[in-house]
Amino acid sequence: MSPASDRQIEVSFEDNRRLPLLYGEHNVNLARIEKQLGVKLAARGNIVKIVGPPDSAEAARSVLTDLWRQTSVNNVMGPAEIDAALRVKADSPSQAVPVIRTRKRTVAARSPTQALYLRAMEKAELVIGTGPAGTGKTYLAVAQAVAALQSGQVDRIVISRPAVEAGERLGFLPGDLREKVDPYLRPIYDALDDLLSAEQVERRMTAGEIEIAPLAFMRGRTLAHCFVILDEAQNTTVVQMKMALTRLGEGSRMVVNGDPGQIDLPGGVRSGLSDAIEILRDVEGVAIVEFNDSDVVRHPLVARIVRAYAKAAALTKPATK
Repeated sequence: MSPASDRQIEVSFEDNRRLPLLYGEHNVNLARIEKQLGVKLAARGNIVKIVGPPDSAEAARSVLTDLWRQTSVNNVMGPAEIDAALRVKADSPSQAVPVIRTRKRTVAARSPTQALYLRAMEKAELVIGTGPAGTGKTYLAVAQAVAALQSGQVDRIVISRPAVEAGERLGFLPGDLREKVDPYLRPIYDALDDLLSAEQVERRMTAGEIEIAPLAFMRGRTLAHCFVILDEAQNTTVVQMKMALTRLGEGSRMVVNGDPGQIDLPGGVRSGLSDAIEILRDVEGVAIVEFNDSDVVRHPLVARIVRAYAKAAALTKPATK
């Protein structure tokens, strides 16, 4: 018998064909929500009855509603998706989990910081995302760019990275431009392939609707009606960063991403990303989102590796007077 203070809520879902995806095999997804929130969930057909403390019961209703919305596009709903919805709800219980909708898939925030990042990309003209690898910065930026292109908000996507490992002397490498820069831009192609069909990627690149190029090729251009992504921005110099930011033209938006902990610039050269964060923090129209190891959404071991390296760096950092 449930305590008198418990709240009872019923949630109904209109499309029975999507219920197996939401509930999981043998209701495993519902069981996971029960365990995390301390509620009881009873599914009968398209109705789920929730019983538990008022705040927890309301959180369960909200999580189920958000997950149901995701099943309209995504065909995977497992532990990662459940845990992601629970994390975001714990941080912002009154707000729906923000999502990016492309024609191929719906991408939902998997951490509170990812939720901030998605909301920032919806509102700000320039978003700077910083933090360790595996936090979804690049993938989510590409997803937002694809959604903007498909909805007609922008005419083109322009994606760039500094090819610092080659000293940007790409003319000395074999092959045409695409063959020269592909090794440095592979994560971008991977994200595009996940969000668009191979035929769409090729067709849009041929038509100039998607352009991927090293930062050195951005100089002197004005990028109007574009969604611009500058990835691995920790490897830009101060001069390069200023050049990239001032390419922004009418009707364009820009996302700048980087990990200050993985700077490959020569010793003594200041990172343009660090410089931009200091200079632009209070500028209207600029949003700065800072990820940390708790936002890592790759294998759980990656988060522990990031924390271990951060701890080791802190121990070896010379004391300042």
